[in-house]
Amino acid sequence: MFLIVAKYLIPKGYRGMAVFPFVVVKYGFDKTNGIFVNHEKIHLRQQLEMLILPFFIWYFFEYLIRLIQYKNKDLAYRNISFEREAYTNESDTNYLKNRSFFQFLKYITLK
Repeated sequence: MFLIVAKYLIPKGYRGMAVFPFVVVKYGFDKTNGIFVNHEKIHLRQQLEMLILPFFIWYFFEYLIRLIQYKNKDLAYRNISFEREAYTNESDTNYLKNRSFFQFLKYITLK
């Protein structure tokens, strides 16, 4: 993983993004934010197990489906299965050590 600070690459309203093998953050202080970095590392693992490009295709289409479902871009984003997995487990620093393949599938249906 390579951590890069690049304020102008991050869309408005977001602090960072993962694009294998990079994590790009808007602010330098986020490089030392363990929870934030762990969240992005979860996305890197998701991308790797899906062979990168299919991850982004799935992400985009699931976002569109959630946007139709919720009619709210923030709710749509928060309910993408990849994001739900990352937000749920970002505080667990051991999560990636114990994570099984394709764990994001557990987060597709809403409970």
